[in-house]
Amino acid sequence: MASLNVGNLGEYLREQRRHAQLSLRQLAEAAGVSNPYLSQIERGLRKPSAEVLQQVAKALRISAETLYVRAGILDAERDRDEVETRAVILADPSLNERQKQVLLQIYESFRKENGFGAGEPTGEDGTEQGTDDDAGSRRTAG
Repeated sequence: MASLNVGNLGEYLREQRRHAQLSLRQLAEAAGVSNPYLSQIERGLRKPSAEVLQQVAKALRISAETLYVRAGILDAERDRDEVETRAVILADPSLNERQKQVLLQIYESFRKENGFGAGEPTGEDGTEQGTDDDAGSRRTAG
């Protein structure tokens, strides 16, 4: 059972907000939530919904999945590597938004090819594809 650790979430949000050089008021406005509500989340006094976390993540330009894990909405052990990789890509200031999205699409296609798609079986029929060489993925692509 995933336990809620709102304090950990609040600390993480504060850290991300400061890293983005945003005031509490600026982040609240960008995320479409009230300043007092966001302050309560950061102090660990309120449990935000997944929707609010998604809005905050978008405003901070970080992965919503990372916030879901921190809030206990997603199991912390499930797809941790994927969540962290996505978060690093989205947080990279040297990439523009288009480059980040393209990189995430490529990353996801490689994960699916290797059988780690979002809860999907390795292939349409559940068999492994493309594990010995990449010729299998070329054959199944068409």
